[in-house]
Amino acid sequence: MDASTRAAPRLRERLGSAVFARVAGPAGPENRARIHGTPGPRWFGPDRPIRIVHGDASMFIGGLRALLLQSLHPLAMAAVEAHSGYRGDPWGRLQRTSTFLVVTTYGTADHAQQAVDRVRSVHGQVRGTTPSGEHYAAADPHLLGWVHVAEVESFLLAHQRFGAEPLDAAGYDGYVADTARVAEALGVTDPPRTRKELTARLGAYRGELRPTGEAREAARFILLHPPLPWAARAPYAVLAANAVAALPRWARTSLGLPRLSGMTEACVAPTGHALTATIRWAMAPPRRSP
Repeated sequence: MDASTRAAPRLRERLGSAVFARVAGPAGPENRARIHGTPGPRWFGPDRPIRIVHGDASMFIGGLRALLLQSLHPLAMAAVEAHSGYRGDPWGRLQRTSTFLVVTTYGTADHAQQAVDRVRSVHGQVRGTTPSGEHYAAADPHLLGWVHVAEVESFLLAHQRFGAEPLDAAGYDGYVADTARVAEALGVTDPPRTRKELTARLGAYRGELRPTGEAREAARFILLHPPLPWAARAPYAVLAANAVAALPRWARTSLGLPRLSGMTEACVAPTGHALTATIRWAMAPPRRSP
C-alpha cells in the first residue's frame, strides 16, 4: 500500500470528524450512540424515504435554502429575530435543529416524542409583536405550517438535484407523507402528504410573504458573514451559491439577492454536486475489513 493510499482514510476521517463536530456539536458522539443504538420501535422503518433524504449530504444545501425561504414570512422572521439568537449562537441553533431531525428520523419512538415535546415546550414560550403591530406565536399551527412546508420543499428539491440516489415520484410523495408525521406531532394542522399537496400549500402562503429588513439582514449574515474559519469559507460559499440558485426567482428578488443567469446557474450546479459528493465521502462510515 503506497503513501497516498494510506493517507486517504486519514483524510476522510479528519474531514468527516470536522463536519460532524460542526453539525452535531460536542454532544454529537453521545447523541449518535443513543439515537442509533437504543433498541425499540421507530416512527420510520429503515426503508422509508425520510431516512434516505435526511441521511444525504444534499441536506446541507437544502437547510440553507430553507432558512432563506422561511425568513420571508414576516411573523416567522420576527420570532427568529427576537428569540432564536441566530447571530450570537448560530452553530448551537444548527446543532439543535440537526439533532431534532436525526432523533425524529432515526431514533426510537420514545426519543422522537421526547424531542417533539421539548420543541413544543420552547414554542409555547415564543410569542411577541412585530414592529408593525402584528402578533406572532411560534406554536400557532398556521405559522408552524409555513416553516414545515418551506423546509420540506427545500430538502426535497436539494435531494432531487444533489442526492446520491434521487427517488422516483412515489418515493418523494412518501417523503412528504413521512414528514407529515413529525409535523402533526409538532402541532401543524393537516400537513401535506404528497408533492401536489405540498405545492398547493406553498402557493396558499404566497400572499403572506414579503421582504423585511430583518429577513434581508439574516440573508446577508447567512450568506456573507458565517462564523467560520477562513479555510472553511470557500466550501461554504459553494453551499450558499447552490442554495440561492435553488430559490424561486421571486424569493431571490425579495431578499435582495443577485439574479443568476441560466449560464451562471449551470456553472454553479456542478460545484454543488462536487462538494456534496466530497461531504458524502468524508462522512461515510469506514469499510470493515473482510
